[in-house]
Amino acid sequence: MAHHPARRLLVLDDDPTGSQCVAHVDVALDLDPAIPRGVLAEPGSTCFVLTNTRALDEAEAVALNRRVLAGVLADPAVRDGLHVVSRSDSTLRGHVVAEPTAIADELAAHGIDVDAILLAPAMLEAGRYTREDVHYAVVDGEARRVEDTDFARDATFGYTHSDLRAFLAERSDGAIAAADVLSIGLEDIRAGGVERVHQILSTARDRRWVVVNATEYSDMEVVAEAVARREAEGRTLITRCGPSFVRPLAGQRGAEVVDAAAVSIPEGRLPHGLVVVGSHVGLTTRQLRAVQERGTLVEVEIDVPSLLDERRAAHLREVADRVREALREDDCVVYTSRDLVRTEDPAESLAIARSVSDAVVEVVQRVRTARPAWVVAKGGITSHEVAANGLGIRRARVEGQFWPGQVSLFSAQEAPEEVMGMPYVVFPGNVGGEQALAEVTGRLAAAVASR
Repeated sequence: MAHHPARRLLVLDDDPTGSQCVAHVDVALDLDPAIPRGVLAEPGSTCFVLTNTRALDEAEAVALNRRVLAGVLADPAVRDGLHVVSRSDSTLRGHVVAEPTAIADELAAHGIDVDAILLAPAMLEAGRYTREDVHYAVVDGEARRVEDTDFARDATFGYTHSDLRAFLAERSDGAIAAADVLSIGLEDIRAGGVERVHQILSTARDRRWVVVNATEYSDMEVVAEAVARREAEGRTLITRCGPSFVRPLAGQRGAEVVDAAAVSIPEGRLPHGLVVVGSHVGLTTRQLRAVQERGTLVEVEIDVPSLLDERRAAHLREVADRVREALREDDCVVYTSRDLVRTEDPAESLAIARSVSDAVVEVVQRVRTARPAWVVAKGGITSHEVAANGLGIRRARVEGQFWPGQVSLFSAQEAPEEVMGMPYVVFPGNVGGEQALAEVTGRLAAAVASR
């Protein structure tokens, strides 16, 4: 696959886990557009911006996409070879139509017309792929049309179609007609190659949506090559995709798997690390048990009921002190009490969740000056909050993953002095086997031991 040295890839990522299929690229955790603008000054560079827009309503998501992109486009040099990716969920949740449309609107406001919007939701490592325009997810070892999975019943982003043409019509309330959506089929890719895919893309004008079928990376590499050819002809395409398609767009091949030897721990840090658990899914709880069974972690619990009344300040002080003390002797895990505090009122539930999340961040802020050797954050949203607000990381580098396409290792590049260079692991809630968390902490502990 030819690498396109001129392409600058700006990835507006709606949750923190989208960089799990690439390595040696920068991630901005702060929404200051100066960060991606600086990274993308270098032709051939890739920068993710963690917008977290999946947690926002549509109007806020649209405004945020436009604001960040406008800030990047303020430097005319960066526009040369720029390809904008709206990275989202491989099970089709998120503001699928609104975000790419916002990106196209902002590009148009800067005199750049978008010819095509590619929809490539595959996440091959997690068993999500597209064939004959139908999107599938492997659940419990069995491939299912995504409409037949729990993902389709998402309270905010539910849907009823797995055929991506019908899905776009559904999610756009009919503004996109299924018959108007172009398709790049597996036959086009495998028999016709770059030539055929380029031919299909050449017919796209005026923001035409194009479904990208893919069941393996080689399919996406062919499409990325055809996209580069269109861009070399001066056309502008943008992409809405899951994590996998970012890899060929960034000119990368294969996975960068990190072992203990690849984890670099700066001098002057404690000999132990911290695991922060915010995710409430059952798998996380089982993974936590597996680490606890190895007996290598001191456990410190944040008691959720104590956060919701006058005990809060004292409780958080006490938790932070216990963690700082524990880190001198052992690795430590801090987690929120597992009994969910429930309420019938959605607004109140949200306020409780926010209050718990803020508490986790505050504990990390108090602990970071103790300079733990490493930090692992468990849970997608938790990992963003802990990095951006708890550790104060503005920009990090993705060093690679603990398994192909899953669980990224970041190193802090712009951060408070006591955090610089520290290994930081983004560990989504619903990922990995029961021993996965124990394996990650084991590799980090081995890196510390070998210093």
